[in-house]
Amino acid sequence: MPSESRSVALSLTCAFAILVAGCDRQSGDGAQPQQQPAAAAPSGELAGTLDRSFAGEPIPTAELIDPDGARLALAETRGTPVLLNLWATWCAPCVVEMPLLNDLAGAFEGQLRVLTVSEDMQGADAVVPFFAARDLPNLPRWMDPVNDLAFAFGGGAALPLTVLYDAQGREVWRVMGGYDWASPQARAAIAEGLRATD
Repeated sequence: MPSESRSVALSLTCAFAILVAGCDRQSGDGAQPQQQPAAAAPSGELAGTLDRSFAGEPIPTAELIDPDGARLALAETRGTPVLLNLWATWCAPCVVEMPLLNDLAGAFEGQLRVLTVSEDMQGADAVVPFFAARDLPNLPRWMDPVNDLAFAFGGGAALPLTVLYDAQGREVWRVMGGYDWASPQARAAIAEGLRATD
């Protein structure tokens, strides 16, 4: 293997290891928990907080793919505010968030594009069964097959990571860790982000 290819492979492996280490699994056996309502979630799973220190940063130039082979360049999402959520099937707070994000996407349909992007290394083999086992009709099944987003967010971002971008593709705020997307605070923060695009 040429040294450049080894270097790229090592970088990808390191970035994934950092993502895995950063996720608060909330279970010692590594088993994937079943979907839980937010009210029943252990308090630590939805302990994320809003961070505005990256406001104004542009949306990453990454290309996503879905299990059917459709592609989406994030740069092409300008014109509508985007809530970009990086998650994985093995990440307990990510799993707790998914039905909350599904409800949020339904509530803001036509005003906000919610993009859930799996960072699972198994790609569609992990994502398709996950969605098949759950009722998440408002969420897309995007994947980040080469972990471009992990690199774009510094390689050390824990999952879940959710970032709100305005219609011009500029960051408004981000949340690292699980968040209660049904809470009045979350809805107010989304509304604030939508107003920023007017």
